[in-house]
Amino acid sequence: MITGELRSKVDSIWDTIWTGGITSPITVLEQITYLMFMKLLDDNQLKAEAGANALGIKLKNRVFGEGICVISENPHVETDYKNLRWHVFHNYEPGAMFNNIQNYVFPFIKQIGEGKDTAFSRYMKDTVFLIPTAKVLAKVVDGIDAMDMNNKDIMGDVYEYLLGKIAAAGENGQFRTPRHIINMMVQLMKPTLKDKILDPAMGSAGFLLESSTYISTHYAKELMKADNAKYYKSGMFSGFDTDQSMLRIGAMNMMLHGVEDPNITYQDSLSGDNNERNCYSLIMANPPFTGSVFQEEISKDLLALCKTKKTELLFLTLFVKMLEVGGRCASIVPDGVLFGSSTAHKSIRKELVDNQKLVAVISMPSGVFKPYAGVSTAILIFTKTNAGGTDKVWFYDMKADGYSLDDKRSPIAANDIPDIIARFNNLDGEEGRERTEQSFFVTKEEIIDNGYDLSINKYKKTEYVAVEYPSTAEILDRLDALEAEIASEMKELRKML
Repeated sequence: MITGELRSKVDSIWDTIWTGGITSPITVLEQITYLMFMKLLDDNQLKAEAGANALGIKLKNRVFGEGICVISENPHVETDYKNLRWHVFHNYEPGAMFNNIQNYVFPFIKQIGEGKDTAFSRYMKDTVFLIPTAKVLAKVVDGIDAMDMNNKDIMGDVYEYLLGKIAAAGENGQFRTPRHIINMMVQLMKPTLKDKILDPAMGSAGFLLESSTYISTHYAKELMKADNAKYYKSGMFSGFDTDQSMLRIGAMNMMLHGVEDPNITYQDSLSGDNNERNCYSLIMANPPFTGSVFQEEISKDLLALCKTKKTELLFLTLFVKMLEVGGRCASIVPDGVLFGSSTAHKSIRKELVDNQKLVAVISMPSGVFKPYAGVSTAILIFTKTNAGGTDKVWFYDMKADGYSLDDKRSPIAANDIPDIIARFNNLDGEEGRERTEQSFFVTKEEIIDNGYDLSINKYKKTEYVAVEYPSTAEILDRLDALEAEIASEMKELRKML
C-alpha cells in the first residue's frame, strides 16, 4: 500500500514518462518496474558485499561479476560489470547514462539466468526498453533514487498503485492484498522447509514472497544445507496467473529474494488445462471476487463438487482438489461465501465442514481493501482430510487492522492482528470464551443446525446494558433552573452596558 510522500514520488515519475511521449499507460507502468528492478538488484548485492566484507569472506552467487561482461544479444558488445550497477551509472551525465542503460544494462538484466528455463528468463526475454530520451531517463532515475526501497515488495506495491491510476485493476474482482494481511496469514500458517507452497491466483507473488521471507528467517541454519537451499530456490514455490505483466513482476520479486527458479506459470487455474491435483501442502491466496468464467472451460471435477460460475466458490473448490491430504489452506473470501443461500454456496461450505477440517473463520472489516474496494471479507483456514475432522470452528471478529478503514488508510493504534496470531497459536486457551467476546468456538453441530452458515454474526451474542434516564419531571426542573441561570446572567450583562 502506498500513501503520502511515496505516492507523490510515483506520480511524479509517471508524469515525467508520460510527458516524455509514452502515451500507453501499461508501457509506462512496465518501464518504471524495469528501472526499479535494476536498482533493487544492485542494492541487494551491495548489502551482500557489505556482509561478506564484514566476515572477511568472498561473496558467492554474484549477479554482477568482476571484470568484463559480454552482452549476449550482441557478442561483440562488452562492458565492465561495474558500469551495469545502479550506484555507478546513476551518477553519469544523462546522455552517457541513457546509452549505458539502453545498450548494456537492460540487455544484461534480460540475460540473467540465461541458458536456464526459469520463470525469470521466460518472462523477461520479450521485454523492450522504451524510455524515449536521456532527459526523461535522468529524471526517472532521480525519482527512483529518492524512493525508500526497503519495502519487501515495493515493486508490487507500485505496480498495484499504477494499475489503479489507469483503472485496470478491479475489473475482474482483482485487487492487491495489503502487505500486513499477507504477513498475518503467513504467521498463522507458519510455512516450513517441508512445505510445497502454491498461490494459484498469485498476482505479483505477495504470498510467495512473504512465505520465502518467513522461511529464510526461521530456517536460516537449515537453508545452509545444499539440499534445502536447492529446494528453496527451485521447487518449493509455485504460482499461476493469466496476466503476463504480473508473472514478470512476480518472477522479479522472487529473484530479488533469493528464489531463482520458482514455478511461476501462465495458466488459468480454473480451466481443464490445470490438471495438478493432490500435490501441494500449503495454499495461501486471495482469489478474484465477483468474477465469472465460461462454464465450458471450467475443469469438470470442480463442477462436480460445486456447480457454479462464481470464481470465489470455484477457487475454494480448486484448493480442496490441489491440496494433498494433510495440506493446509488459508484463503481470503468475500462475506457472501460465508452465508450465501445458493446450492453452490451451501455445497462448498458443507464440503469444508463435513469432508475436510474447517479450522477457523476470521471476519475482517470492510475497509481492509480500501481504497480499491469496500467489500467485506473473511479468511477461511482449513486442512484437507477427505475424511472430515471438523469438531469445532474458531471464529474471530477483527475490528481493526492498524489502519483507518477509510480511503486514506492512515496508521492508527487499534490493531487486532497481534491478538489474532497469539490466539490462533494457542487455540486450547480459547475454550470456554463467551460469545460476547471477539473470539470463540462454535461446534460443528451448531453450524450444521444453522444450514452451514459461517458468518460470525450468526453466532455472536450482543450484551445490552440497561440505561436509566431521569424522569420527565426532573428534566423539566433542570431546564427551569438553566433558564433562570441564563436570565440572571443576562441581567448582570445588561448592567455592564
